Amino acid sequence: MTSDRFDGLFEHLLRDAQRHRLRRSMRVFEHVAPGRVVLDGREILNFCSNDYLGLSLHPSVLTRACAHVRRHGAGATASRLVCGTGPACAAIESRIARAKGTQAALLFSSGWQANAAILPALSRALGGDAQVYVDRLAHASLHQGCRAAGIRQIRFRHNDLDHLEALLRARAGRPGRRVIVTESVFSMDGDRCDVAALAGLAERYGAFLYLDEAHATGVLGPDGMGLSSLAGGRVDLAMGTFSKAMGSFGAYVAGSRALCDYLINACSGFVHTTALPPAVLGAIDAALDLVPGMRAEREALADKADALRGALRSMGLDTGDSDTQIVPVLVGDERRALALSGALEARGVLAAAIRPPTVPRGTSRLRIALSAAHTRADVETLTGALSDALEAVA
Repeated sequence: MTSDRFDGLFEHLLRDAQRHRLRRSMRVFEHVAPGRVVLDGREILNFCSNDYLGLSLHPSVLTRACAHVRRHGAGATASRLVCGTGPACAAIESRIARAKGTQAALLFSSGWQANAAILPALSRALGGDAQVYVDRLAHASLHQGCRAAGIRQIRFRHNDLDHLEALLRARAGRPGRRVIVTESVFSMDGDRCDVAALAGLAERYGAFLYLDEAHATGVLGPDGMGLSSLAGGRVDLAMGTFSKAMGSFGAYVAGSRALCDYLINACSGFVHTTALPPAVLGAIDAALDLVPGMRAEREALADKADALRGALRSMGLDTGDSDTQIVPVLVGDERRALALSGALEARGVLAAAIRPPTVPRGTSRLRIALSAAHTRADVETLTGALSDALEAVA
C-alpha cells in the first residue's frame, strides 16, 4: 500500500486547474475504425486522431505485426546496445536512411523521448556556449530537451525567418556554435515552415539544423517521407515518428553516420531504453511498404483539408495559417473551446479542445485532424455540427 500523505497538495493543484478550466481527465475510447471511435457506448466521428492515413487498422499492418510477434516474441528483452538490436530493427533503420536520403538512421521509442534525449547529447557535443535558436511554438518535447540540457533558448517568432535571421546576425560575433530547432509541420497550428529557406539560412550562418518531422512523415514530401528533402541535404538531423500517419509507434532520427554513431554512444535516452518490441517493428515495416504508394490518399486528404478550411472560413471562423491535414479553429477562451467541444460531442463529433499550456494563453482552440479515412460526408457532418454548436453556445 502506498502513502497518501501528500494528497492534499495534489488535490489543491487539481482544484486550481479545474478553476481555470485547465484540468485534464482520461476517458476510454474504443477505436473501431479509422476516423471513428466508440465513447460511452456510442459510435462517433473522430477528428482528434493523428492516424492521418488510416494505417493503424490496415490489414497489412496488423498482419505483419502479428507475424513479427510469432517469429520474434513479445519483447525486445534489452536495450539496443546489450542485445536489443535484431535484424528487423537494423533493416528498418536502413530503409529509413534510404527514404530520407541520409547515411544512417536510428530508432527511438517515441518522438517525445527522442527530442528530450537527443538535445542534451547534442549540447554536450556542440559545447556549453552553443547558441540555440528555437521556434517559440515548437513542440513541448523540444523545449524539454533544451531544459534538460541547461540550454538558454533564443526563441524566434513562429515561422518568422526574418526574425530568426535578425537574431543570428545580432549574435554573429559571439562565440559558440549555432543550432536551429524547429518543426516542418506544427501539430497545433497545422502550418509548415519553409524548409528550403530555413536550410539556406542555416547554411549561411553555419548553424546545425534540427528538424522535427513528426506530423509531416507519411503525409508530405516525396513518397510521403517528410519535407526535409526540400532542403537538398542541408538538414543535419531529421526526427520523425511512426505513431501518426504511419499508424503504429516509435520514432526515428536520420542524419550522417557520424551523428548516429555519436548518439549511440552519448544519448542517454537511446543507451538506457529497451528496444522497440517486434510487433511494433512489424507494423513499421508494413507501413514503409504502403506509404510510398498512397499518393492518391495524400492528395485526397489535402483536398478535404482545403475544403474544410474554406467551409470554416465562410462561417467566419479563424483557421490561422493552416495548410495541412491539421485544421485549428481558433477560439481564444478556454471555456468557449470546452463548450464547443462538448456541443460537438453531443452531436456525434469528437474534436478536442486544446488549452494552455499546450498552446499559448488566449489561443485555445478546437484541433481538427483529418484522416484519409474520412469521407466528404464526414467532413460535411463536422461542419454542420459545428454550425449548430456555435449557435448552441452563443
